[in-house]
Amino acid sequence: MKYVVFYDSAPNLETNAPPHLPAHIARWKQFKERGELLMIGTFSNAQAEGSMAIFTTRAAAEAFVKDDPFVLHGVVQSWRIREWREVLWPESAQAAPASDAVERT
Repeated sequence: MKYVVFYDSAPNLETNAPPHLPAHIARWKQFKERGELLMIGTFSNAQAEGSMAIFTTRAAAEAFVKDDPFVLHGVVQSWRIREWREVLWPESAQAAPASDAVERT
């Protein structure tokens, strides 16, 4: 199980994000170095579509959002965390037990 954070961008992302970008990057680097953040990035149109990040635990996702400069300074207007059951891994990763790979609807 992984935890995906979805951010919805506040208006004027292009002018509001740059002053807080260095602190935002420093924050996600801390989580990456601890192995808690797996991926992070914006969708192709960050203003309209927002961004997402994938974390190893809900606690890590919640901790990231709690003190993320983009959240604290209004670069993000809303966010949510969703559980994600991944079923396809890179060949180098260990596969999940068969019981975890069952499709759920």
